[in-house]
Amino acid sequence: MLLNPRTGRIVIAVVLVLVSLNAVVAQEATLEPLAPTGYLFTEPDVCAYVPGQPTSADCLALMAESPRPELENINQDRSTLDLYSFWQVGPDAVNKYDAPGGGVTGQIPAGYNFVNAIDVSVDGWLKIEGGEWISREQANARYAEPSFFTGVAIPEDWTQTFAWVLDTTGIYASLEPGGPGVAESGYLTKRYDLVTVFAEAYDSEGWRWYMIGPNQWLKQTFVAKVKPVERPEGVTGRWVGVDLYEQTLVAYEDDRPAFATLIASGVKEFPTNEGLFSIWAKMPRDAMSGGTGAPSAYALQSVPWTMYFDGSISLHGTYWHNLFGYRHSHGCVNLSISDARFVFDWTAGAQPNLNGDIINYVYVYSSGEYGTPPGT
Repeated sequence: MLLNPRTGRIVIAVVLVLVSLNAVVAQEATLEPLAPTGYLFTEPDVCAYVPGQPTSADCLALMAESPRPELENINQDRSTLDLYSFWQVGPDAVNKYDAPGGGVTGQIPAGYNFVNAIDVSVDGWLKIEGGEWISREQANARYAEPSFFTGVAIPEDWTQTFAWVLDTTGIYASLEPGGPGVAESGYLTKRYDLVTVFAEAYDSEGWRWYMIGPNQWLKQTFVAKVKPVERPEGVTGRWVGVDLYEQTLVAYEDDRPAFATLIASGVKEFPTNEGLFSIWAKMPRDAMSGGTGAPSAYALQSVPWTMYFDGSISLHGTYWHNLFGYRHSHGCVNLSISDARFVFDWTAGAQPNLNGDIINYVYVYSSGEYGTPPGT
């Protein structure tokens, strides 16, 4: 039984483990794509940027009619968000006890560690997954509220380019590409704001800028643009494309984008491999750890909605950070808990092949060189 720390409500957790029979498929990243899909997103011609020229009346009318993408967010996975109680502990080693104030049974090694508390009713103590207890004070335990961010469903007839704002500091948009941010633009960035890209232009350093409203320009480093990719040769049915450059994931039904969201992939020291893979195991939750004794050590209990596709590398829900849109992992593809649940369930709904197996491909690629101006 688990106790929600915010509501005090006790719930019963049923853990299921599903292991796919699919074999891992790994190919080189240099894949031959099919012909253009017809689902490539574009900016309207009437909004094309011409240096020194004002925005056209037709473009201004289009912006006024539809200033933001009319896309619906998927539902939050409230069952998981309400069920689990995640706590960060450490970074020093943490003793585990057989009871509050009882005998020491072991340790959680020093590192970046999170536990799932199944009982928080005893003052100063947490009963963690596995049945052992830790002292909140000795463990320096801090409740970790997961991200409530969710991606969007994409209608079949959708063609307009859109993006998420990533900036966490709050800056004003610029009046022109490469210009300074000014209040006169009328737009102040808000993290995870969904915006329409009406036009693109480059500054003198080769960075791409996006017009998201009348005289409102944002540098590409402050946003993540959704750019559908052409379907790799041999891929059919339900599959996902992971763009390491934009830090986005798009779920496809054959050629059609059906869902898009933000991710956090591997940092420079632990890069996410590019290539074509298939999901070989799916688990509603799984424990993850690595690097014991090293500065990069970590241990995470109950990582939700885990989908392994490249050995031990997986798509999975993430409760320990809210930095989607930036590289932040040890190689896995981090998703919000709700987005991971959506992908987990959505891939399960694919049509079986002639052998009765469901094969879901994961295509990991880069639409640009990370950290490098695309116009250079």
